[in-house]
Amino acid sequence: MGNMVQFQQIRKRDGRLVPFDKNKITEAVYKAAAATNGEIEQNRDMAEQITEQVLTEVAEKYADNIFSVEDVQDMVERVLIEKGYAQIAKAYILYRDKRNRVRTAKSDLMDAVEQILMETSRENANISNSPSAKMLQIASAASKTYYLSRLIPEEFSKAHRQGDIHIHDLDFYGKTLTCVQIPLGELLQKGFNNGHGYIRPPKRPGSATALAAIILQSSQNDMHGGQSFPFFDTDIAPFVENADEEEIFQAMEALIYNLNSMHSRAGAQVPFSSLNIGADTSEGARKVTRNLLLAYEKGLGHGENPIFPNIIFRLKEGVNFNPGDPNRDLFELAMRVAAKRMNPTFSFMDSSFNREYGSQVSYMGCRTRVMANRKGPEITEKRGNLSFTSINLPRLAIQSKGDVDIFYRLLDNMMDLTARQLFHRYRVQCALKVKDMPFLMGQKLYLGSDNLKENDPIEEAIKHGTLSIGFIGLAETLTALTGNHHGESAAAQKLGLEIIGHMKKRVDEFAEAYDLNYTLLATPAEGLSGRFVGMDTKQYGKIAGVTDKEYYTNSFHVPVGYEISMFDKVALEGPYHKYCNAGHISYVELASPLEHNTEALETILRHMKNCDMGYAGINFPIDFCLSCNYQGLIPEDECPVCGGGAIRRVRRITGYFSTVDRFNDAKKAELRDRKAHL
Repeated sequence: MGNMVQFQQIRKRDGRLVPFDKNKITEAVYKAAAATNGEIEQNRDMAEQITEQVLTEVAEKYADNIFSVEDVQDMVERVLIEKGYAQIAKAYILYRDKRNRVRTAKSDLMDAVEQILMETSRENANISNSPSAKMLQIASAASKTYYLSRLIPEEFSKAHRQGDIHIHDLDFYGKTLTCVQIPLGELLQKGFNNGHGYIRPPKRPGSATALAAIILQSSQNDMHGGQSFPFFDTDIAPFVENADEEEIFQAMEALIYNLNSMHSRAGAQVPFSSLNIGADTSEGARKVTRNLLLAYEKGLGHGENPIFPNIIFRLKEGVNFNPGDPNRDLFELAMRVAAKRMNPTFSFMDSSFNREYGSQVSYMGCRTRVMANRKGPEITEKRGNLSFTSINLPRLAIQSKGDVDIFYRLLDNMMDLTARQLFHRYRVQCALKVKDMPFLMGQKLYLGSDNLKENDPIEEAIKHGTLSIGFIGLAETLTALTGNHHGESAAAQKLGLEIIGHMKKRVDEFAEAYDLNYTLLATPAEGLSGRFVGMDTKQYGKIAGVTDKEYYTNSFHVPVGYEISMFDKVALEGPYHKYCNAGHISYVELASPLEHNTEALETILRHMKNCDMGYAGINFPIDFCLSCNYQGLIPEDECPVCGGGAIRRVRRITGYFSTVDRFNDAKKAELRDRKAHL
């Protein structure tokens, strides 16, 4: 083996030249052999023989040339197989693949950190660009890397990395839950402790709304998703009985100010807050609703449009929907405010799937809905979504090459995988303890947590939550399968309803099989909208109507750039709501505010109700000049009043508001494509 003395250096994967050490080859082969049998001495002898053979072949092939680590590993695999050590070769290949994945993950992590240090990720438009936000994003990148390479089984990890599925909020996979509908009234009546001492019950409306903001912030720090009050009007009503209108208005204005400035998660973002109102006809609740809407209508200090909270106004016949109903005046006020501010959005308690619950169904601004419960009472309060994972529907359609039977077979396989992945995450979440979520579980915000102690696992509580399978890009899926999306073809619409109906049927089967609350979600895709299409374009090329944009269309929506009347759009999207029991929303897009035409808004809302929608809103541009405080449509880069160029542009993104500068590239592209509905 005289040739071996010439091996002085070897090239690493990153291009560096390092001293050559043949013992690393021997050790790697030995470990692979030890993994298949326990014959220590024989394994050591065999490993040394394999090393000698590999080095001989390296000398013959590369002579005086520098060779790489990959070159040597390829030869080790081949020599093991040639010598009849197939099982050891398999173990060596698996070991090599694992090391490669860990190495790649570390490299990807460093790339992500480098990008974050330049500018905070735009996966979430509510994340600021502050130092705290950058630290949060670095921690997020590290968590994602760890979970994908260490905790999540390879089958699921690979499906996520390849873009078959998207595990939402991956960075929180084993840390916490998504969202909760908070029992505000219960907390205010008994008081609470958010970590530094007992907070006694309030007596005046100003104190009640101040504590409401603190409750939202404290809960947000324990979770990664939205925070909502399902009955805000009812819960605040006891604290306004002896207050005049001005005091109540001031309390509501302070709440709105707080929810647009009180940061959570180490200063990186304000809470994703939602307030459900409108169906309580008591005088106290009416005062709360009226003054909340008036304060939101007034706006922030210079009249700017508030970003939070999301306000969801419940609509119900006999309560507020028709002339003569006791809360009809509040509905009219809600429409006036929505026509100016885009908020509130509206939920329909009389839809076919909400009607059985009276006025109890609550939504979140992101569209989340939690109601049915296999494990306990069918209520909204004190429950939420545990986690959700979305399926790349367009990819399945591309792979099926227009064969619908193949598409359904691929879809069923992907849904099976997603259900198993959600169950894996559920088992990880069940192992968390009350002390891991000190406010959410420690202060008994979650159903079933009343008797849990600090070191108890939380399964008894979270069994009441939901596990949601989501989807994106139905429009592109139908185009890939039929040549048209559902806005263009009645046949495509029929197939679209069949596909989503099939997904709902399968989700119900998973709920039965796992005895857990599996649900179907019309995914609010923000960071995901560009991720899937980018990967599919790279793999399958540009396909007209499918991968030829920078984003996939959200859930079951008609594409934003398609010219269609608002009435036709609502009629097409309405039938999908009943299938998506984990959450759904539809919008109509207007060219400008409806500030002086609430009659038109009511006509739209009545059509939405007639089309069996559960949750809906209207969109239009809201522009604000930071120089002179002019608010209106500002299509150019300069204010038409003062000529100033500092324009704050507020738009709705996946259910909530944000300024356009915080949109990611895919959402900016979608925004450019949006056409007003006729």
